[in-house]
Amino acid sequence: MSKNRDGTMPILEHLAELRLRLLISAGALLVAAIICFANVELIRGILTQPLDELKLIYLSPPEAFMANLRLSLISGLIISSPVLTYQVLAFAFPGLTRGEKIFLISVIIGSAFLFISGVVFAYYVVFPFTLRFFLQFASADLEPLFTVSEYISFFLSFNFAFGAVFQLPLVTWALGKIGLLSTEFLRRHRKIALLFMLIMSSIITPPDIISQVIMVLPLLFLYEVGIIMVMISERKRLQLLSE
Repeated sequence: MSKNRDGTMPILEHLAELRLRLLISAGALLVAAIICFANVELIRGILTQPLDELKLIYLSPPEAFMANLRLSLISGLIISSPVLTYQVLAFAFPGLTRGEKIFLISVIIGSAFLFISGVVFAYYVVFPFTLRFFLQFASADLEPLFTVSEYISFFLSFNFAFGAVFQLPLVTWALGKIGLLSTEFLRRHRKIALLFMLIMSSIITPPDIISQVIMVLPLLFLYEVGIIMVMISERKRLQLLSE
């Protein structure tokens, strides 16, 4: 593409590049969603594995189809996310400095790693405990029946919430890097942070002590990791100022 004398691209070429990258992103998402829809039973089987032998039901004719369609779109979005991320970066990178590029790539890689870690932790540890808690209310005259749409919504919101919560070290590091948080502040407000974690765990998890402890322990660990990351960013900032 042609550039102006100052090295920038004309606005029309920017718009043309944006349109191309949006089309590529939409195409990647569509292809991934179609592949996921063709394998939706396999994906649903992974989601329903914590149910053991419990079967899902649907209460209206289109419910199962719409649930499969939504699951395919969400799965397609996850699978195509590397392509979508690349298109965003390729469009934004020409206007960034080398330091900004490194910072952005570091944030994306760290965020993806922490999100996946949170989802995996929830899927294998917390979610089975949560299901067992709710299933204990079943009795001879009270049979648990989960609709496919409600179960998928509950599963995705629950596990994605853990993925979001696991971003805590990255958020504290970013705030510390720009000077909005300090290690002294984080250490001084540990008790307040613990109280906030307990409240959050009581909202996200069932009201049993085991699930809440399972939720709070990794949050405490991530909080301490965040303190270490802020400390590292503070030392680097001091080194740059002293040079």
